[in-house]
Amino acid sequence: MNAHSALSPQEAADRLAIRELVDAYAHCADRRDAKGQRELFTTDTHFVVYMDATSAEPTQDLHGRDALIPIFENLNTYTATTHFNGQSTVDLDGDRATGESYCIAHHVFSDEAGQRKLMIASIRYLDQFVKQDGEWLFAERRLMVDWTETRASQP
Repeated sequence: MNAHSALSPQEAADRLAIRELVDAYAHCADRRDAKGQRELFTTDTHFVVYMDATSAEPTQDLHGRDALIPIFENLNTYTATTHFNGQSTVDLDGDRATGESYCIAHHVFSDEAGQRKLMIASIRYLDQFVKQDGEWLFAERRLMVDWTETRASQP
């Protein structure tokens, strides 16, 4: 963790912009805005998914902004999702930064028998950010699923 005795106005603005970027990702996911979500990434982005955070091998390894659309559109298979962003850390280095943020994601769906289910996932995002033309973007995002729970859900 960083000790902050005083933040410059620029550092405060950068930290706020990065937090807003993380929150915009969750907002776009829950609103099914795949194109808006894609725009939060650099054109040459790297997006890696580990459905089991303890695995050395990723479930998906995507390169480039356009490769992200099918991943984001996959959220349409759920009736509803809600992503709650939690604590985060950010290390700034000029126009680059790294960070880790936590999220609890709720996914409502119907199983093959038509029963309503709720899948909850504990997610950590390991991020590399870059500031391009005054805007912070994801240069790399590693989505790490620490655990999931699926259970019956009431309508």
